Amino acid sequence: MSHHINVALNGRQYRMACEEGQEARLVKLAESLETRIQSLRGRFGEIGDARLTVMAALTVCDELLDAGQRIRNLEDELEALRNVRSAAADRARTTQTAVANALNAAADRIERTAQVLNRTIGGGVAIG
Repeated sequence: MSHHINVALNGRQYRMACEEGQEARLVKLAESLETRIQSLRGRFGEIGDARLTVMAALTVCDELLDAGQRIRNLEDELEALRNVRSAAADRARTTQTAVANALNAAADRIERTAQVLNRTIGGGVAIG
């Protein structure tokens, strides 16, 4: 169900519809736009209500485009970091496998050496 609230923009009242629970957000958006309009009025003086409103809207759109580009850049950076993390995890698994194989091979060589020594010594004390 939509709700109606009044917001003030550039000295005028506007009746706006919004979804239930979004009233405070709509008021905050209107206040933000009003702040931009007043800031532009302070910088440029009285240049016409419509022009001030259009300039404020263009300022918001400019910031939105910049934010969108920053988001895309951050998403690209995040994807690159995920790829680096994945490659590092793959390298770690490969390294762990290589270390385990090397330790197993060393253990096998030690076992074979101990068996050879036991046979060479003969009836003496067994090693290993």
